[in-house]
Amino acid sequence: MKKLLLATLATAALSITAVATFAQDDTPFANQIKARQSFMQLYRFNLMTLGAMARGDMEYDAELASGAANNMLAASKMSNGPMWPAGSDSSAPGLAGVTAAKADIWANMSMVGEKSQALSAALEAMAAAAGDGLGAVRANMGAVGDGCSGCHDNYRESDD
Repeated sequence: MKKLLLATLATAALSITAVATFAQDDTPFANQIKARQSFMQLYRFNLMTLGAMARGDMEYDAELASGAANNMLAASKMSNGPMWPAGSDSSAPGLAGVTAAKADIWANMSMVGEKSQALSAALEAMAAAAGDGLGAVRANMGAVGDGCSGCHDNYRESDD
């Protein structure tokens, strides 16, 4: 009985701590920003795998390359608009240092849409070719990188 009571109290304490921690995050748009940062981390993880193969830092593996390319392609097709509410940029009150998104992104959504479509097209080509050898991965890396930098160069704060 004591063990059950202690386990119940421990579970309750952990639950209260988790709820209190979540409730303390009063950063505006915290969930949306975390979601899009996680989304970008998925892109980065898979791109780093392909990039390591292309540079020769990792042995080419057709299955791994295809998986990474298909993961990125699937992500590019996600409806992620809710992750990008207007006013969730680095110049908004309370968001400096929390997000790297520039306010310009919301003023240029049609351009962002075009760049997103270009990235998706580059990822279609990469996914179709990634399992066909290292040369195919290398041949498609430039277009994928250009697709990523198309938005990052203009709509993301520099890490420098």
